[in-house]
Amino acid sequence: MDSIQRLQLLSEQMELEPAEETRAGHKAGSEPGTPPACITPKQQEAVFVHPAQLPNGQSIKLLKTLLTSACEQDCFYCPFRTGRDFRRATFKPAEFAGVFMELNRRGVAEGTFLSSGIAGGGIRTQDQLLDTADILRHKLSFRGYIHLKIMPGAEKAQVERAMQLADRVSVNLEAPNTNRLARLAPHKQFMDELLQPLRWVEEIRNSQPAYKGWNGRWPSSTTQFVVGGADESDLELLTTTAWLNKNVRLKRAYFSAFNPIIDTPLENKTATDPLREHRLYQASFLLRDYGFDLEDMPFTSEGFLPLHSDPKLAWAQLNLKDKPIEINRADRQTLMRVPGIGPKTAEAILRIRRVNAFKDTSSLQKVGIQVPRAAPYILINGRRAAQQLSLF
Repeated sequence: MDSIQRLQLLSEQMELEPAEETRAGHKAGSEPGTPPACITPKQQEAVFVHPAQLPNGQSIKLLKTLLTSACEQDCFYCPFRTGRDFRRATFKPAEFAGVFMELNRRGVAEGTFLSSGIAGGGIRTQDQLLDTADILRHKLSFRGYIHLKIMPGAEKAQVERAMQLADRVSVNLEAPNTNRLARLAPHKQFMDELLQPLRWVEEIRNSQPAYKGWNGRWPSSTTQFVVGGADESDLELLTTTAWLNKNVRLKRAYFSAFNPIIDTPLENKTATDPLREHRLYQASFLLRDYGFDLEDMPFTSEGFLPLHSDPKLAWAQLNLKDKPIEINRADRQTLMRVPGIGPKTAEAILRIRRVNAFKDTSSLQKVGIQVPRAAPYILINGRRAAQQLSLF
């Protein structure tokens, strides 16, 4: 099996690992995300390369793969779990680094998201990932984007080394708490193996100067949850997400809707509606960027977000429909609670109205506001904004 064939084998299930893909969320400063879009690579070799948006907004072609699909863990939902009958593949660190640099030279891949199955324990596997990143950085002089996965059970010194090599690091929590994790991955320890490394990341950022990090700054950190695999509620997922945002400065949470995999203990479990994943993204952005609290989320009595409406619109219908806000007087935080207004358009409103007050919806539309969404919830100089009535 040649290197490209192995890379294809290692990458064929990487849609389960949402990372910086443009489908997983929304652009910074815009309204919460649009529904996920399909990706159709043009090149056969690029089946494992995804359009991605980096933390700084730059768009690149991101190679998402594993160092090995051999794994000793028995996570109930995972296609790579131990004992499952399928063809596995492995790269040694120097070998993978060479393959990636060839793809980079040919313009196929501009950055990499590198994870791994666990073989020989989390510490040994983490060493393999670190060796790969070290070869890319210091032997092959790659200065582009690297997102490095931190393995369950990694040591603090390994986390620190990853932060010296990568632009972003991440730990898959998979579930929102210990009880839910036991239903997905019974041999992983939520607090000690998964949450602790995220705490170390923040501790290192707070206690050591940034110049020690890669390229003179410490990397951002993310996590991922499997949505629906452990019958958890949206309230549980977002409670943990809000805690992570506040306590370890998580850059963002990724959500992956559960899909059953043949020859796993959860193969007969019903797949999670992808729309639920989308609503969780929208709610997480409201918590992170819009000043919303968990108490603002329109949860059902069972702790789920409504699927029929995005959470910001649902909140506005409950709170702003009869108490619209004055567009010419509201502060930034209040403006961002209006559907159709995001961080950038809120800033534009504040900047423009210092010179001239808004008089009609056409002037709002010129600054990028989604007027049909915003109109039912705003006043312009004390008057309801003109809006097109629905035919249904």
